[in-house]
Amino acid sequence: MKVIGFCGASGAGKTSLVEQLIPRLKAAGQRVSVVKHAHHPFDIDQRGKDSWRHRQAGAFEVVVASSRRLAKLREYEVQAEPTVHQLLAELVEVDWVLVEGFKGADILKVEVWRQPLGRGALYADDPFIVAVATDDPTRLPTATALPVLDLADPDGVAEFLLRTADRYEYRSPFDEAWAAQPGRRPGDAAGGGVAVGEG
Repeated sequence: MKVIGFCGASGAGKTSLVEQLIPRLKAAGQRVSVVKHAHHPFDIDQRGKDSWRHRQAGAFEVVVASSRRLAKLREYEVQAEPTVHQLLAELVEVDWVLVEGFKGADILKVEVWRQPLGRGALYADDPFIVAVATDDPTRLPTATALPVLDLADPDGVAEFLLRTADRYEYRSPFDEAWAAQPGRRPGDAAGGGVAVGEG
């Protein structure tokens, strides 16, 4: 699974870019999922519906499924801010996961930057940023040797991602932590292996 983040100031165009990349990657035969960070309370459930009533009654998780769609709603018992790695662990494996937000995450990212917002850039100080997508490269606040992508050219951004795809192969830190446990054998799968001495 390949994971690439899109970070930048609010209003820079992250959502629009991700929205335009999804069909272009799909057209290249790729299955795509998205993880998005929300800075505010949100609800995808409808008041009064069965799943909403189950949550109001105190269910920790409610899974709603049909022949076309599945949704899982979880109510944190204590306020929590999940990491990008925890959210990625919730996904079925696909070809690409586009992560919007999580600017401080330790995943490779493209910074989306627009000068009129008057915000500083992240790329000068973040070693996880691999490219900058902007509407005006002449106005970047700091010179950079990173690839500079045209924010108005989603075809070009998609081509850049596909051309450098091997770079974004994701290795979950949870898998590595599991594999490092005493007694694990090479080849054991996380959650499904048998430790030495277990029967």
